[in-house]
Amino acid sequence: MNGIWTDIEVAGKRVEIYEPPANPLPRFSVLYLHPLGLETLRDRPAFTKFLDAYKLVCVCPHVKRSWWVDRVCPEFDAKLTAEQHVLKNVMPIFAERWKLPPRAVGVFGISMGGQGAVRLAFRHPKLFPVAAGIGSAFDFQELHGTGETLDEMYDSKEQCRQDTAVLHIHPAEYPPHLFFCIDPDDDPWYRGNDRLHEKLIALGVPHTIDLTTRAGGHSWTYFDRMAEPTLQFIHDGLQKESRRLV
Repeated sequence: MNGIWTDIEVAGKRVEIYEPPANPLPRFSVLYLHPLGLETLRDRPAFTKFLDAYKLVCVCPHVKRSWWVDRVCPEFDAKLTAEQHVLKNVMPIFAERWKLPPRAVGVFGISMGGQGAVRLAFRHPKLFPVAAGIGSAFDFQELHGTGETLDEMYDSKEQCRQDTAVLHIHPAEYPPHLFFCIDPDDDPWYRGNDRLHEKLIALGVPHTIDLTTRAGGHSWTYFDRMAEPTLQFIHDGLQKESRRLV
């Protein structure tokens, strides 16, 4: 790792920023959404190596265990939802700090953050044309009723299910560059990824997947293994978007 990590505060919330070396005005950037364990990429050289290689600045907001959805999570904030925080407070950072237009920003995440990234892209495809999820917890309704923050955010498991990524797909408006991957041994979350793949095929929505690589199940061993293909996909997608916008 040769770049620099800094911490800033936005709307009273912590945000970590990574800037590759000797790259004051980057062409592209990524928004990273953390998993349930709240880990950012600060201590993950497997990821910063490729942030450097692709000259991607990275913004990592902290939103507690809010699942990145547009519902109030008391653990995060009494009024502000994680999705609105990202849209209203975090996204402006890219333009203010690096003069980057919105469509020069890709979004990806891991586990809770992976479903959050894909869900955001489904809900706001013009803002997030490039999205990726690693080991994404798409069927997070399965955790409702287990004492997690979801119990405070949704009245029932079914209400929770209705807000998952697969139910936010618009057949005519979707992110043009979408990638998700999961280890076949990731028992809690594999079926949700496969189900999303089936739904996208049925709707004719183009996407790229890796549902076969094995590297340790739902673990950082697997997440690190998928750093290169994920960040390469994001970089390539942003390049294609930049050509389309010229």
